[in-house]
Amino acid sequence: MVVVARYSYPLEAQIAKSNLEAAGISAHIADVHTINTNWLYSDALGGVRLMVDSDNVQEAEEILRQDFSQSVMEEAGEDEEETSQWRCSHCGSSNVIPFTKGKRPAFVVFILLGFPLFKYQHGIKCNDCGEFTQK
Repeated sequence: MVVVARYSYPLEAQIAKSNLEAAGISAHIADVHTINTNWLYSDALGGVRLMVDSDNVQEAEEILRQDFSQSVMEEAGEDEEETSQWRCSHCGSSNVIPFTKGKRPAFVVFILLGFPLFKYQHGIKCNDCGEFTQK
């Protein structure tokens, strides 16, 4: 078995493994249980390792380089046209990005206490005025 990719989060490795298996390549994920137990070990261990047989390395790397994000967005019903219609409710600008409010404080509390105390709020943030609008 040869490592073809490393991921910080087990979910990313599972998605990549699914892509390889859909193409007929047998894959194995290493260190997933250790990192699921304490995700702060991810960097220390070099991430979650995605491994394939040495015969399939080149084909696996080629599949992993492909970008499936547009297909995923189309499947979810959210395309580029829809996101380009988002506007800031404060200034009316279309220069907005998807944003999750509350991640940083939750991360700091998680580091100190071991669990997050804050709820996330998903929405959009205006790059012009900095206003956050919950979706």
